[in-house]
Amino acid sequence: MCVVMKSALCFLAQGFEEMELVAPVDLLRRADVRVVVAGVGLGDDLMATGRNGLALRADTTLGAVAEETFDLVVVPGGPGHTILRDDPTVQRLLRKHDQAGALLAAICAGPTVLHATGVLGSAPYTAHFSVADTLPDIRAEAVVVSGRIITSQGAGTAHLFGLALVKALCGEEAAAEIARSVCFP
Repeated sequence: MCVVMKSALCFLAQGFEEMELVAPVDLLRRADVRVVVAGVGLGDDLMATGRNGLALRADTTLGAVAEETFDLVVVPGGPGHTILRDDPTVQRLLRKHDQAGALLAAICAGPTVLHATGVLGSAPYTAHFSVADTLPDIRAEAVVVSGRIITSQGAGTAHLFGLALVKALCGEEAAAEIARSVCFP
């Protein structure tokens, strides 16, 4: 569906918010984006359990793709965001992709990872209200697109977030087609 093949990296850690990972990955893959789900701090089986008990397996380890460059990097929220925030490889990858001009996206508590890494800067953003002590200027919008930074509020906005990612990578027509194909209003 994307005219030019695009790629996305999505982090997976214990305690991830299921909808915030699965919906964007699913919608991006429907648009023929090459999505790599990279495990952060997982065991050899690459399995992570989400905040609601759903177990998912990463495609690979973060270390295996640390030297690659992607068009988009996605940070999901949930309690696992602290693992991502504190991981030096995640921090390095976010800074590298920011400097390379890639799209950076985060949902729910994920924008705190962008903030801690320094790549959020002064861009307008949204996030889950539970992180307002760390991110006091949260906008009351489902999705905020500010240049190369795309943020979203939480699990309830995961489909809108995923479609915004498809639009940013593949264009408005592709996003509309994906929305239609999944019966998204």
